[in-house]
Amino acid sequence: MKRLTPTGEFLYTYAYHNDEKELCHMEMRAFFGKDTEEKILKSSYGIDPSRSPFIKERLEVLFEAADLAGILQQAAEVNMETATFKVIFPKINDLALTDKVEYVEKRDIERQIGAAITGRADVHNPDVTFGLIPFGGRWYFGNYEQSEAVWFKHQQKPREYSTALSTRVARAVANIAVPNPDGIKAIDPCCGIGTVLVEALSMGIDIVGRDINPLVVDGSRENIAHFGLTGQVELGPIADITEPYDVAIIDMPYNLYTHATPDEQQDILKHARPITEKLLVVTIETIDDMIERAGFAITDRCIAKKGLFLREILVCERTEIGV
Repeated sequence: MKRLTPTGEFLYTYAYHNDEKELCHMEMRAFFGKDTEEKILKSSYGIDPSRSPFIKERLEVLFEAADLAGILQQAAEVNMETATFKVIFPKINDLALTDKVEYVEKRDIERQIGAAITGRADVHNPDVTFGLIPFGGRWYFGNYEQSEAVWFKHQQKPREYSTALSTRVARAVANIAVPNPDGIKAIDPCCGIGTVLVEALSMGIDIVGRDINPLVVDGSRENIAHFGLTGQVELGPIADITEPYDVAIIDMPYNLYTHATPDEQQDILKHARPITEKLLVVTIETIDDMIERAGFAITDRCIAKKGLFLREILVCERTEIGV
């Protein structure tokens, strides 16, 4: 019997619109330290696929081979004993031509592997779901997991306004700011209606919110509670924060309730410097000079589109010299 021990490698499949490409690639870089033009990425980092609004599936690799025959040979050594199983050959867009397999052939390959494995197949409610993916001239077999669109469930909030980030963008922003939540304390000091807070809290990120407007603070608290989450949102300016954080996420105020002037924007950035070494800024205007004057350096950036409305997302690190 072949021991089904993970190799420590993962394959992730992606789906995104062209307008989202930059944002998706920025999230890839945050998670994996690299991006790719293909809709599939291989990494030794294990990320919950439901964290990303762009990841479709994850394959935790159990074994690999140069060809299908090698996969079938290894599958024949697998004995599921009392556990039921099924095998999925997922549809992946934009695979290299050498890795493409047509639909009918995929179904046939699923049946071949299912027949090779010792055990009882159950296509409707299996105990274990396996996946098979060809990539980079090799074949990979492993534990298959499909992403759940958690962000989609957060679209209908009791309190919202039109210029807030979409839940999809907010989720990516939270991931870019905090790719690995372990031991990380985050703050959203201009949290508005709490769109980023809801996404971050739903992923187990330790984050608190703050805003100068009592209406949106109340709205943010209501939205968080509506989804059964627990999070702290305080009323007050960023200037009053004394506790240090590992990362701050600032969506520059631009909405029905609050619009920051250039001087106010600079003030927000200046007060961010003492409380965090890492800063993620969402802005509708070019503020590179403000970032530099506040004592931060931009390390990554992208454009996030919402129809004709463009936002720039900037990842910044604190420099030695600031205001």
